[in-house]
Amino acid sequence: MKNPPNRREALRAGAMLTASLLAGPLVRGQGTRVIRDFNVRDYGALGDSRTLDTAVIQRVIDTAAAAGGRARVLLPGGKRYLCGSLQLRSGIEFHLADDAELLASTDPAHYPNRALLAATDAFGLRLTGTGRINGRSREFMTHFDEKDEWWRPKEFRPRLAVLTGCQGLEVRDVTFFEAPSWTLHLVGCCSTLVDGVKIRNQLDVPNCDGIDPDHCHDMEIRNCDIRCGDDAIVIKATRAGAAYGGSENIVVKDCVLETQDSGLKIGTETVADIRRIRFERCEIKSGCRGLTIQLRDEGNVSDIEFKDIRFTARYHSAPWWGRGEGISFTAIPRTPETKVGILSDVRVTDVTGRAENTMRISGSPGSRIRNVRFQNVALSLDRWTKYPGGVWDNRPTTAMHALEPHATPAIHVRHADGVAFRDCRVDWGPNRPEYFTHALETVDATGVDAASLRGESAFPARLPAMKFH
Repeated sequence: MKNPPNRREALRAGAMLTASLLAGPLVRGQGTRVIRDFNVRDYGALGDSRTLDTAVIQRVIDTAAAAGGRARVLLPGGKRYLCGSLQLRSGIEFHLADDAELLASTDPAHYPNRALLAATDAFGLRLTGTGRINGRSREFMTHFDEKDEWWRPKEFRPRLAVLTGCQGLEVRDVTFFEAPSWTLHLVGCCSTLVDGVKIRNQLDVPNCDGIDPDHCHDMEIRNCDIRCGDDAIVIKATRAGAAYGGSENIVVKDCVLETQDSGLKIGTETVADIRRIRFERCEIKSGCRGLTIQLRDEGNVSDIEFKDIRFTARYHSAPWWGRGEGISFTAIPRTPETKVGILSDVRVTDVTGRAENTMRISGSPGSRIRNVRFQNVALSLDRWTKYPGGVWDNRPTTAMHALEPHATPAIHVRHADGVAFRDCRVDWGPNRPEYFTHALETVDATGVDAASLRGESAFPARLPAMKFH
């Protein structure tokens, strides 16, 4: 006799059933779902980019939600709808047709929940269309800091979309433009599809992350094209969302990313377990790091796969986290008092990258990294930017040096057990500073299998390929 489903299984099954019911019947013989349009222009929205349309569009959202039956809130093209916070509802499709633009108000008084688009506990919600959501990021900045090479934000800047506790959620095809803070923040959502989303943020605006799944499970992110200043796609488990449990069963695939921070990342917020995450067939055109796992809190991170990925990782100006590390898997306490979790069971397969800094697998004495396998990984080390090197970035932490001066081996393994390199290769570009060193260096590491790791040191006449401490 089968055991009864646990609470999470029951919620998951309920979410799938709800999503299917909300999808509505098919029109016989046509293969399209019955959708009733609620055109915001018919209700008085002007879309002239000057008149605040928030109240009108919110009324349309509420009316469509009350009607049920796959109602669609339609924002016609050719218009720019000036709005503050909008609360999306269950069972509706919020659709930006053609070139319609949702234009963020710059008045903080228009944001009671600090987000342009918000939803809480919505079932079967869809955000779709070929239009764009314009966050007007520069108008939420005070000035451009020439020394640090980034914009300084004002005290208030909204997130573009914060969707919380949603089930059967779909975000498809829409463009997010110039977010002043995080772009698409998904908190405690399950049974979610994000498909074909384009993000075009400024590369020199801090904290304008692309997509942030936070305490989410059963999610697929695919076919997205993201350019943003901060992390492009980052799986989190923040303290604010801890009631939703961990993050698990998330697939990210077929995405193209450009950022001044990490392209594909887990962390740094890891207060609950993050597991069964897969990144595949992605290109990171440029970033401060390539593949990143930053465990800094009490949650465990396990069963993670990166497969068929290309990346470029480089130095940027001083305030940006990351110092050009090609791959950075770290488990470091956030504070001296933090009992940090365990990072284990990571697979990196068919990955090619060019970087200005080390591929790091770096645990800590109280949190050793376990069981990391690299298969068919090729890393090329070179220097091509103007920024000073010879340093690793451990932030955020006060338990050790935030920026750690260190020579640059191609691969460095520290406080780790069971790290294997199968059919992997290291090579060096023409610009080799004196601090470039070994192909592989280990410190306090056990079970390191480097038998099929190919590559010389940066200076083979005076340095061995491998150094073990």
